[in-house]
Amino acid sequence: MGFVLTKMMAVVFGDKEHKVILVGLDNAGKTTVLYQFLTKEAVHTTPTIGSNVEEITVRNTHFLVWDIGGQESLRASWYSYFCNTEIVILVVDSTDRERLTLTKEELHRMLAHEDLQGAAVLILANKQDMKGSMTPAEISQCLTLDSITTHSWHVQACCALTGEGLPASLNWMQTRVVAN
Repeated sequence: MGFVLTKMMAVVFGDKEHKVILVGLDNAGKTTVLYQFLTKEAVHTTPTIGSNVEEITVRNTHFLVWDIGGQESLRASWYSYFCNTEIVILVVDSTDRERLTLTKEELHRMLAHEDLQGAAVLILANKQDMKGSMTPAEISQCLTLDSITTHSWHVQACCALTGEGLPASLNWMQTRVVAN
């Protein structure tokens, strides 16, 4: 009886933590997204060397979000964070057209890794407030997301500075883990 009650409490109150990695090229806005999730306000950030980790709760669902530095020298270490990851958030600078091919290469390399086989992918098309930013549809096409059939994925337009689009992305994440 105690086991059944414990299981029911876990379903109702969501005591399981779900691991999320937040990746993207340098200057995409990953850390700003993380702290906007946490505090719902813009926070002054500096380039991440290594990682930041925070717990985010959405309707009794707990996410342990790892924000991993995106500089070229740090990308090779991303794989060390993949184990037990349920959701990959890829933050894309929607104004950085020149490096979108590099972002595509990094995304497809990550998704081929065995530790991410069951992970869902959330693409945050950040900096939508900037003139000349690419639309989510353009980013989806450039990243060839339609070719990804082994992972569920979603593209969300957002602005990390204002928080626009981020509540919808948290809702998508929560829906994904509850469905599983």
